[in-house]
Amino acid sequence: MKQIYTLTFVSVFCSLTTYAQQGTEVYLANLDLGNDSLKINRVINISQNEGYDNQPSFFSDDKILFASTRNSQTDIILYDINDKKSTWLSHTPNGSEYSPLKIPEKEAISAVRLDEDGLQRLYEYSLKTGESKVLLPNLKVGYHVWYSSDIIVCTVLVENSMDLVVYNLKENTNYTAQKNVGRSLHKIPNSELISFISKDVEKSIIKSLHPSSRETKEIIPLLGDIEDVCWTADGSLITANNSNLLTFKPSLDKEWNLFFKFQQTDIHGLSRLAISPNGKYISLVSKDAPDKIVQKQVDTFNARDLEAFANCYLEDVVVKNFPSDILYTGRQQLKENYKAFYKRTPAIEVKVSSRIVIGATVIDQEFVSIGDKQKQQVAIYETAGLIKSMTFISDEKTTFDPEVIVQRQLEAYNNRDIESFLATYSKQAKIYNYPGELRSEGTDAMRTGYTEFFNSAPDLHCEILNRIVIGNTVIDEESITANGKTFKGVAIYEVENNEIAKVTFVN
Repeated sequence: MKQIYTLTFVSVFCSLTTYAQQGTEVYLANLDLGNDSLKINRVINISQNEGYDNQPSFFSDDKILFASTRNSQTDIILYDINDKKSTWLSHTPNGSEYSPLKIPEKEAISAVRLDEDGLQRLYEYSLKTGESKVLLPNLKVGYHVWYSSDIIVCTVLVENSMDLVVYNLKENTNYTAQKNVGRSLHKIPNSELISFISKDVEKSIIKSLHPSSRETKEIIPLLGDIEDVCWTADGSLITANNSNLLTFKPSLDKEWNLFFKFQQTDIHGLSRLAISPNGKYISLVSKDAPDKIVQKQVDTFNARDLEAFANCYLEDVVVKNFPSDILYTGRQQLKENYKAFYKRTPAIEVKVSSRIVIGATVIDQEFVSIGDKQKQQVAIYETAGLIKSMTFISDEKTTFDPEVIVQRQLEAYNNRDIESFLATYSKQAKIYNYPGELRSEGTDAMRTGYTEFFNSAPDLHCEILNRIVIGNTVIDEESITANGKTFKGVAIYEVENNEIAKVTFVN
């Protein structure tokens, strides 16, 4: 959101004590397993709902269960793929349901209910009568999977971690298979095994478990902080990393392989995955797109809806002036500052005149009107489901036009003219990766790197997709072609004394 100004445009700022849940959407796509390859097509948003929509699982080949927010609580939806219609299956006024699954051999589903009194237990919900009952009254279940109609494999919350527990409903017995596990539990196709995520070592590892023999085996480590996997009918694992899907077939592969990248800008930060029993569909969860998150906080700011506005930010949001002058941290402080600002400011409106989206970062050129006064600013938002940092660039008066020197260096870059290119920079010019990682210092270091780059890329060309000029700063959204490949980036140029003093790259 917005940097706040007093009526003399002296900046002030502003957080929230209530929990802000990240917005997510449930997507459905066709999955083609033909010719020993995986293909994704016909991707649609099946939740289309403001707020939290998550934890999809297939009720049947053509029906999907997922948790969805309505009236400030989370209930269960059944989505019919053929009819493209959704039906609410639960309504618990004093609680919310999560992680719905079809119960084998029953017209019923199971779900984790979080009640307002803090109890968190696994329930069964009859689809015929609508009645519900507790399945595991003494366990605080996080996630679960049905091994059979009598055996549940679940994660149980113990202090600050989860243990893997196998519970036999018929015999009313249970045992702990492993401590410290993740949330992704699945039956492995064409086997008597369950897969789970082991976190008992530094790196998360996908393991198998035979619930009867209690034998566990390692399958493959996960990449980075990935939490979710699913299995195809032919025994391949699929996992998600941001907007990419990767696959691993234990019988053939030694490592994860990229097989699909979503190009839609609204699909971002993929997580929960599920595949239909017939293998024709895959469902996955995407965080709200970065530009949607940022636009929501603009809209709620203009509406003076303080709670909704503050809920667009992470609890530990950092607010600063560019590049790294921290003004304050925390959603609570943000809320307090904006509350005071609204109280003394009867009329304010922010309009976004230009927007650049690069990965999880959004850069807005904003015009702020307070009464009859106006001011331009740029706000840089880093997002991770919600806004995690907000950085302002103010419109300071200059005696020169910074765009002239930046355009001159662009033309030299496209001509691969190293001398003319470097002539636009100060001899002590610094190059950074956003937000403040120093890459190089001085034109001598630039000469070495750029000479080699210019010589190795005869097709080098940079096209400006969007340019924002504010004060002594020029922000370029760039499309760069080199050696037959094209990629996007953002460069923030700071011009001093008619020379480029600093460049910060946002990727």
